[in-house]
Amino acid sequence: MESSGWVSVRCIFDAGDSAYEERITLWRAASLEDGIRRAETDAEEYASDVGMKYLRVAQAYLLADVPDDGAEVFSLIRSSGLRPEEYVDRYFDTGTEHQNRDDE
Repeated sequence: MESSGWVSVRCIFDAGDSAYEERITLWRAASLEDGIRRAETDAEEYASDVGMKYLRVAQAYLLADVPDDGAEVFSLIRSSGLRPEEYVDRYFDTGTEHQNRDDE
């Protein structure tokens, strides 16, 4: 697989009790599509192992370089009319996040 690259894929899961997990995995893959296919296969297995439902949402990012310390492994640009504080509150800091082991 010499000509392969690295693909990160974010998959979304229904964890039950109105909770959702966003999980990013990293794959050495021949193409973006190959990385997505492999991540989705893994997502189905992961969901089964932990008792969740994979929601069939996979967002992928083809890394520009080989992963190393500080490498960008995922990027998503979303257009929004929200002000920065509103955007963060809406999508990333709603107060319902489980952000440490004590919250799980």
